[in-house]
Amino acid sequence: MASVKPPKHVRAVLVALQGRGYPAYLAGGCVRDMLLGVRAQSWDICTGAQPEQIAEVFPDACRPGARSGVVTVLIDSHEVSVTSFRSSSPEPGSGEPDLVRFIGDLTADLSRRDFTMNAIALSADGMLADPFGGVGDIRRQLIRCVGVPEERFAEDPLRMFRALRYSARLGFTVDLFTMEGIRARASLAAELPAESVRDELEKTLLTRSPETVYSLVELGLLTAYLLPAPPDPVLLHRLALLPRRAQYRWAGLCHVLLTAGSISSPERFLSLLKLDHHTIRMAEDCCEMLASELPQSDLNKKRWLRRYGVETVRCALSCRDAFTGGQESLELRRILKSGECFSLKHLAVSGSDLLALGLHGRAAGEMLDFLLEYVMEYPGNNRRELLLSLAAGTEE
Repeated sequence: MASVKPPKHVRAVLVALQGRGYPAYLAGGCVRDMLLGVRAQSWDICTGAQPEQIAEVFPDACRPGARSGVVTVLIDSHEVSVTSFRSSSPEPGSGEPDLVRFIGDLTADLSRRDFTMNAIALSADGMLADPFGGVGDIRRQLIRCVGVPEERFAEDPLRMFRALRYSARLGFTVDLFTMEGIRARASLAAELPAESVRDELEKTLLTRSPETVYSLVELGLLTAYLLPAPPDPVLLHRLALLPRRAQYRWAGLCHVLLTAGSISSPERFLSLLKLDHHTIRMAEDCCEMLASELPQSDLNKKRWLRRYGVETVRCALSCRDAFTGGQESLELRRILKSGECFSLKHLAVSGSDLLALGLHGRAAGEMLDFLLEYVMEYPGNNRRELLLSLAAGTEE
C-alpha cells in the first residue's frame, strides 16, 4: 500500500493546530486516496478545536464555511477544510448535518462516516487511526458501511449511490451486508433531490465501469425515473467504449434505456433528472440518429452534419461504433478532414451577398439553402463567383 505523506501546506495546518494543544488529523477521502496511491482531490482535517478556536489559530487565513463546524484555511494559495469533531443526525438525502453536536472524541467523529475506507484518520507524525478496519477493507478492495448499513442509509440515502459509485470508480466489491442494506432501504432513494441523483449517476457513468448503472436499476434506486423494463446489461457494458465525456455517456445510456423500453423518451428521463437543455437535445438527436438508417453516401452524411451539427453526429457515431463494433467515427473524421462544405458558415457566399443581388427575406433564405445543397453535392464548386452567378441566374 502506498505511503501516506500529506503535502507541506496540509502538514502545516496539522502542526499549527497540534502546537496549540488541539488534536488534529487528516480524515476521509484524502487518507483513502493516499493509501491507494491516488492524488487526493481535496484535503480535510478534523480536530478537537471548536470553530472559533480554529479561527484563532489562523486569524488571517481562514473563512467560515456554509456548513456548521467547517472552516476553510488558506495556506500558500491552497485550501484545507478543517472540521471540528462532531456527531450529527443528517437530514435524509441532504448530505448535510441536520443537528450538529461538537464532541472531543476522534473515534466518535469517525463513527458517523459512511464507509470504513472513509473512516481512517492520519496524524501529522504519520500515525493512522483506524477504529473500524478501513485499512484492511482497502487491502481487500471492499466497500463496507461503518456500523449497521440500514441505519447509515436511513441517515442519508445518497450513500447507497455512493457505495456503487465507489465500486465503479475503484473496482472494489460492495460488502454483502452493505448490499443487503441498500436493497432494504432502496425505496428511500425516491426522497432524494433529482439533482443529487443526477450528479451521482453522472459520476458513475464517467467511471471505467459505467455498467454499474445496471446495479442501480436492479436494486431499485432509480424506480422514480424508469419504467419497469430492465436495460440490457451487455449494452450498458459497452458504454465504457465511449469517450469519457458526460454528454456522450448520457446519450449512450438513453439509447440503451430507450431500446429496452426503460424510458419513454430521453427528453422526459433527462428532464426528470434536471439535466441541462443542451445535453437533453443532444441525447434526443443521438437517439433519433441511432434509430434511423445509417447514411451510406458522403452527401447524406453531410446532410446529417448540416441538420444535427458536428458534435452531435460525432456523439451518435461514437455510440453506434460502441454498440455495433463499427468504425463510422473514422468515416466522419475523413469527411471533416476533407474540408468539404456542409454548413452555411462554410459557404463561399453569405446572406449579405444575396442582399446585394436584390434577394431578401424568404427568397434569400431559400437561395442559401439551394446553394448549400448544391455545394454539398458538388464540393469543388464552393466558389464565390460561381455561386453568385447561380444566385443571379446568369450561370450558363
